[in-house]
Amino acid sequence: MDDEKEQNDQTDWKGLREIDRAISENRLTSYSWKKSWADPWGRIKLIAIFVALAAFVAFVIVNDVIL
Repeated sequence: MDDEKEQNDQTDWKGLREIDRAISENRLTSYSWKKSWADPWGRIKLIAIFVALAAFVAFVIVNDVIL
């Protein structure tokens, strides 16, 4: 048991652990987006949010740049 712990300490690099965690979190985020898109109500909510965001950006551009 003690030999196994020493071997894990030698092969356990913090940088690789952080990369592994980032990859798993990205997979979780990707899964959440795909699951939300598959749900009809989730798809409607996502589209509404993106339309509202685009309308806000258009308003800011028109109000600040053009007027």
